[in-house]
Amino acid sequence: MPGQPGALFFMSPVFTALMIPFLGTALGSAFVFFMKRDMPAMLQKVLLGFASGVMVAASVWSLLIPAIEMGQGTSAVVPPVIGLLAGFAFLLLIDYITPHIHPSGSTEGPQSRLSRTAKLALAVTIHNFPEGMAVGVAIAGALTADFNMAGALALSLGIAIQNVPEGAIISMPLRAEGNSRWKAFGIGALSGIVEPIGGALVLLLATSILGIMPYMLAFAAGAMLYVVVEELVPDYSQGKHSNLGTIGFALGFALMMVLDVVLG
Repeated sequence: MPGQPGALFFMSPVFTALMIPFLGTALGSAFVFFMKRDMPAMLQKVLLGFASGVMVAASVWSLLIPAIEMGQGTSAVVPPVIGLLAGFAFLLLIDYITPHIHPSGSTEGPQSRLSRTAKLALAVTIHNFPEGMAVGVAIAGALTADFNMAGALALSLGIAIQNVPEGAIISMPLRAEGNSRWKAFGIGALSGIVEPIGGALVLLLATSILGIMPYMLAFAAGAMLYVVVEELVPDYSQGKHSNLGTIGFALGFALMMVLDVVLG
């Protein structure tokens, strides 16, 4: 039947794994329709901590450990170390040259005339693109190396869970700034579109990166961990009730660990 290959792709595990994180962002952004204009500070700390825990667990179980297991002997740790540091360096460079706003409201990067809305959108792009790359690398590993597609789906689902609070944390401040609910939702949801784009770009280069898969897995882990250390942890550890963020971290880490072990 004409068009059948395309239809099969849209029903495939690859397409599902690519799109799940975007759907998580859209779901979180939809909170703006049934919550007040401002997100309670205590809830924001819990959500940021939860997102941090999910990302750290996903980086370890879904990316770093598989990268190490692809090598042999004591030298197996060398590619993951190089890739990890490269991921940190890449996000550090992006952070340095791009003006953006943290969910807490603090501004980083060079001075610019960009609006607050634009800076928030840039911040989400900085967060989401390496997460999309991570999913793409995991899928590429499942397609070209001795990986399990269930592991890639577990990573995708974990990132989607992390994206739910992130979507809310972005859309709610936009609403508080006076934007309409639909505009706040649209910006929050569309910010997640960079994830399937990043994943698809990695898949297009899948055959080329097979020989450097350990580096790529660790690179994605380094980028995700940079977001946690630089952006999320400082935002939930400031001010009162920072222990709520710590509790959220523990819950997020435990959930992602269970998902990776059960599905991977």
